[in-house]
Amino acid sequence: MSARTPSMYSDDARQRAARLGLRLGRPNLEEFAATLTEIAARDRNVMVVTSDSRGSGKLVGFGQRLPKQIVEVGIAEQNLVGIAAGLAATGKKVFAVSPACFLTARALEQIKADVAYSDHPVVLVGISAGVSYGALGSTHHSLHDFAALRAINNVSIVAPADNKETHAAVLYASQAVHPVYLRFGKAPMYDVHGPETGNHVRSAMVVREGTDVAFIAIGEAVIHALLAAEDLYDRERISCRVVSVPALRPFDQGPVLAAARECKALITVEEHSVCGGLGEACASLLLESGARTQFKMVAIPDEYTVTGSQADIFRHYGITMEGLARTAHRLLESI
Repeated sequence: MSARTPSMYSDDARQRAARLGLRLGRPNLEEFAATLTEIAARDRNVMVVTSDSRGSGKLVGFGQRLPKQIVEVGIAEQNLVGIAAGLAATGKKVFAVSPACFLTARALEQIKADVAYSDHPVVLVGISAGVSYGALGSTHHSLHDFAALRAINNVSIVAPADNKETHAAVLYASQAVHPVYLRFGKAPMYDVHGPETGNHVRSAMVVREGTDVAFIAIGEAVIHALLAAEDLYDRERISCRVVSVPALRPFDQGPVLAAARECKALITVEEHSVCGGLGEACASLLLESGARTQFKMVAIPDEYTVTGSQADIFRHYGITMEGLARTAHRLLESI
């Protein structure tokens, strides 16, 4: 592995990824910026608005190539969303880029009223999401964004798992006629999908088949679930299904219900609070459908989050290959 290999993965996890032939790609944010730049170069109607986030959003190259298509508002997230909505009202396709923790908290009223309720097709781009800011602490963690935006009508919510999902997400958002929220972390990402995978993000995708345990995961958690599934099979012949859910809204229920019918246990995995995210969406779906399966949510508990790097926090809360394998093993033993 190259020097870019993130500390998110233990030596065993990196070796597992290597044996699977998984390629470590660039951070999803770099894929986002590259894809958006190419779209904007073809369509001068595409605009970017940032809140002192040109560098952290990997948009320096965009600004150099397309200086008339980027607006910098400074550290003023509410202004960011208001300006983006105003530009969208004139017919521009606007990508509003800001750290997820501030975009979906400080500017929540503007997102609700100016974007969602007014139905302006702004693409809200939350960068450095989840616990990407690590040791900067809870003020800089966005563990609330899924919950907050799921409670507001008319915002699609997409959190890509790898560069292929990211590319598809940016294309989808650029063509959307209603508001979209894109969520990105900072770390380089392994490629979860092969070349045969369709170029779409509105559907949940089975990236590994299995019948004992199903991991239902979103965003940066998907690769950890995939590595755990492979580890469990190699060590104990436990058959694990892995489902990547790029879109939390619209929520593709079919693969989740199929996993509940066909597997003995179901585990949701996300870089978000246990409150209001993928786990609760799946729990309510399973209860309403009458599905009977052992169920566990792996996410950040409803407590003061420990301080440390993103890797430290993932390890502490079991959002790793090793932690997820232990959780799956315990869940099967309880049946």
